[in-house]
Amino acid sequence: MVDEKKCITCGACVSICPVGAIKIVDGKATINPKKCIKCNSCAQFCPVGAIEIKMDEDSDKTPKKTNK
Repeated sequence: MVDEKKCITCGACVSICPVGAIKIVDGKATINPKKCIKCNSCAQFCPVGAIEIKMDEDSDKTPKKTNK
């Protein structure tokens, strides 16, 4: 989830996402939940802490490490 009030549209999350799940739409970062692998790279790389990755309670996905 992207906090639109915090997002400064720097594009850091777009460039770090290994699966291209983040795009800038109407001046703010937007995450496509169907493409997101919940690796948390974007949240760790965001300079203003505007991104929080939440795991679904019924999801079998676990955060994955990437080699970036």
